[in-house]
Amino acid sequence: MTTLSPPALTAFVREAVDGLRSAIGSLEGAAMAEPSALPGWTRAHVVAHVDGVSRAIARQLEHARRGTRVGFYDGGMEGRNERIALGALMAPAKLAERALEGLDLLERALGDVPDDGWDALTSFRGEGTVRDCVLGAWREALIHTADLGLGAGPVDWPSEFSRHLFDFLSVRLPAGTRVVLQPTGRPPVVLGTGRDSTVITGMEFDLAAWIAGREPSGPIRATASADASELPALGPWPSAVPASA
Repeated sequence: MTTLSPPALTAFVREAVDGLRSAIGSLEGAAMAEPSALPGWTRAHVVAHVDGVSRAIARQLEHARRGTRVGFYDGGMEGRNERIALGALMAPAKLAERALEGLDLLERALGDVPDDGWDALTSFRGEGTVRDCVLGAWREALIHTADLGLGAGPVDWPSEFSRHLFDFLSVRLPAGTRVVLQPTGRPPVVLGTGRDSTVITGMEFDLAAWIAGREPSGPIRATASADASELPALGPWPSAVPASA
């Protein structure tokens, strides 16, 4: 995958955050309590998570700029989960206001990253870099905007984002599995290793939705040795796997 330059990545993240900000700002009253695309989560849960992860990434960027490191979430994943549960109980307007404030903090921290600071260490997945954090912000913004189910979805994801997901989420494929993603009208992408290959065809954004565990908007088809085949079972999201794995 071609590595995006810091200015290009920053522009993509700002655009994604603007879309998420608009989606959250459109939620009113009972709409916040309606189900999201994530099993067991209402839109309020998604918004509470967006608030928490925005603030966490902003804190990582701020500490990296000062040459220090701090845990990603206060209280680790348990603390993160508790804050999501509590946030989902807030009054809709207050929750939206808080989440928008978190996105503002994220954007300010992004703007403060120095030109030579993109490789500074953070605590993202144990020992990531500022670039890893910013890519994480991109994923959080675009994917959770889609999860809110307010119109925007994978069909709106830029090609660069889909290609990033193919690379980042290839760890979800079963060990020993080789997959050739064949996006319609675009070059193929080979993921994993193995003797035999499964070819998966579809629109690029639908293939990205599939590997991200989201519902594709159109058909995707798997074939092995020219015969119809089942889609590979995907493993957990990388955050559920130790960073050393």
